[in-house]
Amino acid sequence: MKNEMKKLIVTSVLFTLVTGVLFGLVYPLVTTAIASVAFPKQANGSLVYDAQGSVIGSHLIGQAFVGDSYFHGRPSAAGAGYDAGSSGGSNLGPTNKALLTRVDQAVAAEGAGAPIDLVTTSGSGLDPDITPAAAMFQVERVAKARKLSADAVRTLVEAHVTQRQMGLLGEPRVNVLELNLALDKASH
Repeated sequence: MKNEMKKLIVTSVLFTLVTGVLFGLVYPLVTTAIASVAFPKQANGSLVYDAQGSVIGSHLIGQAFVGDSYFHGRPSAAGAGYDAGSSGGSNLGPTNKALLTRVDQAVAAEGAGAPIDLVTTSGSGLDPDITPAAAMFQVERVAKARKLSADAVRTLVEAHVTQRQMGLLGEPRVNVLELNLALDKASH
């Protein structure tokens, strides 16, 4: 009986160690290696670089754009300045006074009739995309601030709309960082 119990304990401990090493070290390392070879850009965060090679953002993480000359993304629920370290929704219910105050402030800042994604946060709090309607809503403001024609800015927005994946996954969207970089390029 004692021998049998000892054998079961040793087997359990060995199984725990082997699965811990296999799924805690080997599997993540192999997956990362394969991803780095097959999808190097995505595996490294889809980073965006400027002409000097400095990182200026990521295609996957929203960031704050302020001022009338830039398109604004969704408000962040991830702390001040779109802090990726504290990603997550606000968990505020629809009747919470803090949420209502935040939405009222966003509506006041963006203007009456602002699309919902310009005044509410996403589930992650760091959404890099807005709807085409939200981008079009901002065209007049951006065009005026940049001294560009609204048609030129509208054309730029249309060129940066990403359609649904495989025709059915997700919604049409505009990556705010990509659009603002293209806007900077078009303005210079």
